[in-house]
Amino acid sequence: MNNIIKFLDSNLEYVTHEIIEDTVYITVISNRISVECPYCSKESKKLHSYYTRSFQDLPIQDKKVIIIIKNRKLICENKECSKTTFSESFNCIEFKSKKSKRLIKYIIDLSMRVSSINASNILRKNVANVGKSTICNILKKR
Repeated sequence: MNNIIKFLDSNLEYVTHEIIEDTVYITVISNRISVECPYCSKESKKLHSYYTRSFQDLPIQDKKVIIIIKNRKLICENKECSKTTFSESFNCIEFKSKKSKRLIKYIIDLSMRVSSINASNILRKNVANVGKSTICNILKKR
């Protein structure tokens, strides 16, 4: 399972997983010792807190996938930085997104071939819980 997580982002480590009905819930943590502040680019190791973040990803063996990250919030150690805290970010997911970048690409590819209603029905059966309005919003952002 750790190898599957590494395809998503090399900075993530597999912790555990649980299968509930048609969905696999995979819990991961960061393997980074320090994180770069997105505002001033200074490295920080100073932990502020943890919070849980989850997002949908492409399916594994016909099971929907939800990744749960125990995400860190860190304190910027640069006194001149405009922000005092920041959250750790990962390459596989955009800021505040609930879907991985590769799932969004899959949704776009599918919705370019069929209507958003049909795409939503296909996605809900096999891939992820995605509604028609979500597909329209993703296409608008392109």
